This record gives sequence, structure tokens and C-alpha cells, in this order.
Amino acid sequence: MTENDSTDRLLLDAMLGKLTTYLRMCGYDAAYILDEGGEWGREPGNDPSDDEILAQVEASDRTLVTRDVELATRATDAVLLSTREVKDQLREVRDAGYALTLDDPPTRCSACNGGLRPVDAAESLPAYAPDPAETDCWRCRSCGQVFWKGSHWDDVTATLEEL
Repeated sequence: MTENDSTDRLLLDAMLGKLTTYLRMCGYDAAYILDEGGEWGREPGNDPSDDEILAQVEASDRTLVTRDVELATRATDAVLLSTREVKDQLREVRDAGYALTLDDPPTRCSACNGGLRPVDAAESLPAYAPDPAETDCWRCRSCGQVFWKGSHWDDVTATLEEL
């Protein structure tokens, strides 16, 4: 792959929460197995078994991303990672053929994986968000969180450039 492919659907297992955020910011449809109340309506502390994870991968037509060797060998389509540090994991994902560039404009909520929509300049936003008349902002269609290209965006950009 040479660019982010919006058809790539990933499921990241429990050991990869931080990586999930990066992949979502790169525009990937990256479901996280421990998202509470997410795609599979999980309850906090109710971690799925390997069999449940594999069933979810198959049912949702996703590629499994995992550090679990046994789980990866059982999956039809998997990316097996061997490292613990997120920068190293990003390198492994890139080496597996996934482009790692930020989606511009942003398309995915880094918190819940929902789709983003542009915020209208007259729309009311939480006090922590910048004025949408001065700064482009996006709101998650699923959870309502507001995003803009601030210091976190710059930090992620710098991390991806270091790869």
C-alpha cells in the first residue's frame, strides 16, 4: 500500500490501545477490542477470549493486529507485532504495508473510531475547544468529542516523521 486505504478494517487486541489511537488518526478503521460499549457493546472488565476475538475478526471482516503469536496464527488475516513500544509498533505496521500519514482533514475519532464531521463556525463547542470561526474543528458523529489540529496533532506528526 502506498497511501492510507479507507477499506482497511483493523481490529487491535488488548495490548495495543495506544497504537489504535495513532492508526485512527491516520484514517484507518481501527476497532479496539477493549473499547467500552463500542462495536461489540463490551462491559468494562469483561475481556473477550481468544475465540471471541477471532469470531469478531471474522464477523466484521477485519485484519487482526496483535502481539499474541498463538492468536495471530489462528486468524485468517493478521499482523503480528513483536514490540511493546508504540514507535516500534508503528514501524512494524508500516513494514507490514500500511501507510502512516495523518488523514488531512481528519476522518476518524481517535477516542471511539467514529466518523468526524466539520464543525460549523457558528456551532457551540465546549470551553476547552478553540473558536471554530478561527480554527478548523471536527466533531465525532458517534461520541461528540471535538478535535482540531493542536499540539497533539503536532506531536503525532513528529512521531510519524521520526519513523
